[in-house]
Amino acid sequence: MKAYIKSTTRIISFVLSFLFAVSLCAQVDMDYTTISGVVKDKRSKKKLESVSISVPGTNIGTVTNEDGEFVIKIKEDAAPKSIEISHIGYVNYILPITEKSMEDITIWLTANENELAEVVVHPNNPRALVEAAIEKIESNYSAEPNRLTGFYRETVKKGRNYINISEAVIDVYKTPYKEDVKWDKVQVFKGRKLISPKASDTLAVKLLGGPNLSIYLDVVKNSEDVLLDMETVGYYRYEMQAPVMIEERTHYVISFRPIIILPYALYSGKFYIDKESLTFSRVEFSLDMDNRHKATQAILVKKPAKLHFKPEEVSFLVTYKQRDGRSYLNYIRNNIRFKCDWKKRFFFFSTGYEIVSEMVVTDRKSEGVENIPNKLAFKQNHSLSDKVSDFSDANFWEDFNIIEPTESLESAVNKLKKKYKL
Repeated sequence: MKAYIKSTTRIISFVLSFLFAVSLCAQVDMDYTTISGVVKDKRSKKKLESVSISVPGTNIGTVTNEDGEFVIKIKEDAAPKSIEISHIGYVNYILPITEKSMEDITIWLTANENELAEVVVHPNNPRALVEAAIEKIESNYSAEPNRLTGFYRETVKKGRNYINISEAVIDVYKTPYKEDVKWDKVQVFKGRKLISPKASDTLAVKLLGGPNLSIYLDVVKNSEDVLLDMETVGYYRYEMQAPVMIEERTHYVISFRPIIILPYALYSGKFYIDKESLTFSRVEFSLDMDNRHKATQAILVKKPAKLHFKPEEVSFLVTYKQRDGRSYLNYIRNNIRFKCDWKKRFFFFSTGYEIVSEMVVTDRKSEGVENIPNKLAFKQNHSLSDKVSDFSDANFWEDFNIIEPTESLESAVNKLKKKYKL
């Protein structure tokens, strides 16, 4: 496996900056059926994050936010009859559409623990299972070009306070999974950001991030730069975990961790592999933090000379959704927690930050798609917060699905509006 650090020169620069507050409320258009609500665990009453919300028979979808909330808008010409709610370890739920606008619905998901009791014995060689799944990537994933529509959001917290919110609707052109990822491209269609004039919250560092995560963190397609390189499978120890259900299908769960030391940081995490098709449906992984210097090299591109950068956590979640016998990219989430120490005479002043970048595919086309022209592709050396004004449109939510803002995010926006009279 090639070092992840080697690909950082191709990864979007991410600049931390304080941003202006604007309304985060999605607008309802009369040409759409709109459904909103919250998804919870039926037994524990806990709100469920990153639950997949989709329209059966279409490629339309979104996910729930950290508060378990969602809003999905469906064009009337799609003639929607229901939406499907699915989450790892739970029974799928079908909600019939009975009205043009259905708001504040509570959906209770039931864990399918009883079904898992009937699962057959695991294979004795988890590494061989991973290798078999890698061999089937070409047949399990798209054999034709796809044009994905996605919603991308990146936020930054300084301590407990949000200091950066940038959002965009993006187009992603993906070549067939047997072709090199270098031909895949991202175009920012519409975007907006939130800014505050408070200069003390500005911290310029270049980190892993940006809309192009939808290319580089597609771990199945970008296998050599991340995890699924057949030549370096031996870098990790694999262990079978308890199986789970995803989309009503049994999945093997295989944990992995590094067993060798290399000049660059490796990963620890879990693969979720479909029992029947050997498809990678979900990958959870984190950068190994045993050596903080190696971890820093993997994610930090540039920083001010007097800034001490200390990474604490770098984690990723990538999911895929099956349709008509093939799997397609569905959702990506990246969390980076770190501290910055500014040297001030005889003491250090430490500040904690958290960056969250996430992208959900809200629609997909596979017929008659064309590549994104180079002049329109989002450049690898740009950051969304710097360039988002080029794509600004106050009403750009109207025709697109998004990830609902969390309660804390809405609260931050309202405070900024009140404080700065925006």
